[in-house]
Amino acid sequence: MVRSWYELPEYVRLRRVNGLRLSPDGTRLVAPVSGLAPDDKSFRSALWEIDVNPESEGGHAPRRLTRSAAGESGVGFLPDGSMLFTTGRPDPEAKAEDKAKAALWLLPADGGEARQVASRPGGVGPFTVARDSGLVAFTSDVLPRSEDDEEEKEARKARAEAGVTAILHEDLPVRAWDSDIGPDHPRYFVAAPPADDDARLGDPRDLTPDAGMALLGAGGSLSPDGTTLYTEWRVPVGKGAHRTDVVAVDTATGERRTLATDPAYDFGRPQVSPDGGHLLLVRSHEGEYDGGPRDETVWLVDLATGEGRDLLPEHELWPRELAWAADSDAVFIAADENGRRPLFRIDTATGAVTRLTGDHGAYSGLNPSPDGRYVYALRDAWDAPPAPVRLASDTGDGQPVYLRTPGSELTMPGTLTEVETTADDGTRIRSWLVLPEEASAESPAPLMLWVHGGPYMSFNGWSWRWNPWLLAARGYAVLLPDPALSTGYGQEMVGRAWGKWGPRTYADVMSATDAVEARDDIDAEHTAMMGGSFGGYMANWIAGHTDRFKAIISHASLWGLDGFNGTTDYPPVWEQEFGTPLDRPERYILNSPHLHAAEIRTPMLVIHGDKDYRVPISEGLRLWRDLLLHEVDAKFLYFPDENHWILTPGNAQIWYETIYAFLDHHVHGKEWVKPELL
Repeated sequence: MVRSWYELPEYVRLRRVNGLRLSPDGTRLVAPVSGLAPDDKSFRSALWEIDVNPESEGGHAPRRLTRSAAGESGVGFLPDGSMLFTTGRPDPEAKAEDKAKAALWLLPADGGEARQVASRPGGVGPFTVARDSGLVAFTSDVLPRSEDDEEEKEARKARAEAGVTAILHEDLPVRAWDSDIGPDHPRYFVAAPPADDDARLGDPRDLTPDAGMALLGAGGSLSPDGTTLYTEWRVPVGKGAHRTDVVAVDTATGERRTLATDPAYDFGRPQVSPDGGHLLLVRSHEGEYDGGPRDETVWLVDLATGEGRDLLPEHELWPRELAWAADSDAVFIAADENGRRPLFRIDTATGAVTRLTGDHGAYSGLNPSPDGRYVYALRDAWDAPPAPVRLASDTGDGQPVYLRTPGSELTMPGTLTEVETTADDGTRIRSWLVLPEEASAESPAPLMLWVHGGPYMSFNGWSWRWNPWLLAARGYAVLLPDPALSTGYGQEMVGRAWGKWGPRTYADVMSATDAVEARDDIDAEHTAMMGGSFGGYMANWIAGHTDRFKAIISHASLWGLDGFNGTTDYPPVWEQEFGTPLDRPERYILNSPHLHAAEIRTPMLVIHGDKDYRVPISEGLRLWRDLLLHEVDAKFLYFPDENHWILTPGNAQIWYETIYAFLDHHVHGKEWVKPELL
């Protein structure tokens, strides 16, 4: 029997397109695609080539380029058309005792055997290639006292043989998402392209020996001739906080100069123009306690003068992705707008902004073609997983031309519609509503309310981790609202709940729920709610302020904001909005869900991963204990080896199975049946 894709064993087997990279000559489009590993216990990524011309008679189906147990990612191209990528596969030329780490590999343009071309004791991280010269810059983690490869190897060996895993921290951050920071930190290395068909890259040179923690999470871009590396550079500003500048590093001498800096702003995501004359950045403002909320814009630096200017001075678009047009006269951006993520073109001379897409899609992975005619991108939406498309680079008709995808093409078990309502303060609140096929006035569907994470984001595109169609296939309507703090609706929408996460966002979410429950195809007597991260925070807040839902599911959620402040991996950013509990307790008191624990009556399922450093496990444990103390009907689904997200196939299935069982019991009154593998 053929099973539908929305049955869990089939769902985790779906192939997922995770990015796009176009070769400099515009002839090759390559995508990392993840799928289930042969052991069914993990996901594995491989590189696939996609035909760039869907109209060609000799066009080919997507073709897999790489295979290994470690998987591959991080695509780049050398001037001769050969492809670079990162992988942790073992090098057949290495010594047997050498443990494989992520390294840089090369696949020849003619499709011959891939070979390792660069490695480091600390592995190889993100890399960038100079379009004309082929110089390669990459990051690698280095222990602080190491000055060359041999010292690095000996230092790592000494720690391992002594059984030392300790890390001495002298500044924040200590952790990030699910990883410990240190004792090694990233530095940038540069290496010349291979001299012949069998050679490795030239000997990598340490370009930033004094980086310390300055390059944590940094992205970089090389000038076309390879003479300059542009990269983010973290600058400490006291009390564990930092700002992010953008610097230019001479690749011959290592001399560094600052290009973009401002005490009030962070600068990041540098991209140098094809003609080498300008640098494209995102300038972000984390907001002020007594001032405006968080904000982002596109910033352009003239490399000849060093002057910078805002490319969106009259717009409130929230940029997510950026790319240069081939002629360096325009910039393409994908930005949140009204529950979508359209593609826009900005003329750098006039500042004119033109929207290029008119559908409900969310665009990412932007790759303008060198002839200036097209932009290749990934398109997704709540009713379509990410798939490669081609778009006209001028105003065009805004219609994407679909390329043959190595991913999964799916038919949804229901319909997607858009709904609107008005909040108590008169603000328009819009949402997506996923309806199961059978929903009607004669057979209304039970309702599941979801609240998104972030909180500075919107429900504008497909999610593999939280997929509403799996619930729609079980008969639920799923409401996906964009309340206060959501991006794509202007700064006023973000500012409405700045420092007022709980009360303001709650009012918006309840307004959206009221409007949908009034529909005749919705069963308002059988409703539930769930959310993760900030959505989990709202799940906890909602639980303490209403008993209208039959069940609430809280994943990776904030509970006691005072304790969260000191344990999350990003307290200085958080404190821009909330201050600290010692100095400014007011917003913690106003917004912390744990202060309303005594009011909770709704059955709750608490879910948390032990490796979650963004919202640490202490939040889930404290929530669980408080629910027990107040005799709430609650369960705790604990993942010892997962992080903020549930990423392994088996655990992802158990996550959904437990939610299904919890909803069956509390929404539909069925007997509680624990998932078999629990």
